[in-house]
Amino acid sequence: MLVLASWLYAPILGRLVMQWWGDPNFSHGFFVPLFSAFIVWQDRERLAAIPKAPSAWGIPIIILSLLTLILGVFGAELFLSRASIILLIAGLVLFFLGREVLTAVLFPLLLLILMIPIPAIVFSQVTFPLQILASKLAAWSLPLFGVPVLREGNVINLPAMPLEVAEACSGIRSLLSLTTLAIMYGYLMEKNIAIRFALALASIPVAVAANGLRIVGTGLLVQYWDPDKAEGFFHAFSGWLIFVVSLLMLFVLHQLLILALARRREASA
Repeated sequence: MLVLASWLYAPILGRLVMQWWGDPNFSHGFFVPLFSAFIVWQDRERLAAIPKAPSAWGIPIIILSLLTLILGVFGAELFLSRASIILLIAGLVLFFLGREVLTAVLFPLLLLILMIPIPAIVFSQVTFPLQILASKLAAWSLPLFGVPVLREGNVINLPAMPLEVAEACSGIRSLLSLTTLAIMYGYLMEKNIAIRFALALASIPVAVAANGLRIVGTGLLVQYWDPDKAEGFFHAFSGWLIFVVSLLMLFVLHQLLILALARRREASA
């Protein structure tokens, strides 16, 4: 069955890895299956102690995964064909090991969804609103630093030159990567489930705010220094810098949540 599954999914997984390698928006996909495997390996003793109770209910899930694979391949829908492997793993675990084992590995299994690039139609529907939101944030913030701004859609007209918030500057890349890292960080550093969810949800506004800050910084460089330098090395470097700032913001938020939870417990005691 492993040989058959490898034969079925080798072309699909090969294209998926190539997309991780070639598309910066989804390069975080390399870390997701490794982290899922790490979670399973970390819980190997607990999983080994669970009584194995193979269940025939795994067969319908396996059939559903194969139907999803066929639909994705013949419908040229990469997301479906890639997602079918998660269904297949779930069906195999349930069929050979039982429901209790499936429940125990449900989190690392669901985490694999993050390795699959979102469909192009959804990606475009999310990217453009993020471009507009980032443009609005920059257009509101730059006048606070003495820079007059006229915004037209996703184009910010500065006295020095127009600044376009392109798709690459929408923040979707940092949003996807930061959300993935927030989930990993929450799992490794926090036992409280509520705080884990809070960190994962907080990664969205943190990524949006950090990207707006990056565009404001670019606008200030354009206006007060050199447009060529602002669009060259410093523009690329600012992406990494803002991502590090986002991680620090998540860390600070985590510490604040821990402090708030501790004070709440003291007050209730």
